[in-house]
Amino acid sequence: MSNLAEQVAKLHAPMDKALFRALSLILGFYHVAMVMWDPEQYSASIGGFNALISPLMIWAICSSMIFGLGFKPKNWYWRLLFSPYFSLTILIYLTLIRVL
Repeated sequence: MSNLAEQVAKLHAPMDKALFRALSLILGFYHVAMVMWDPEQYSASIGGFNALISPLMIWAICSSMIFGLGFKPKNWYWRLLFSPYFSLTILIYLTLIRVL
């Protein structure tokens, strides 16, 4: 294993817990359900879909499903791309602006 792969593995070790995986899945399913149920209302509640929010939301939902189901990409760059740190931050942000 390369040095970068070891560093990425150490970076993700604190997040590799069942609680964070469950949180990731719940948030991912919640946002998918809200978009599928009433996209116009969901869009209005988060401030609208735009060129920044839409791709980030889609990526965060996909990334949360990958992490939540326990899939660990083999290469370090895929682990960074689908990092739970980024996806959970985006989904928590979207949840907060939707609820508040």
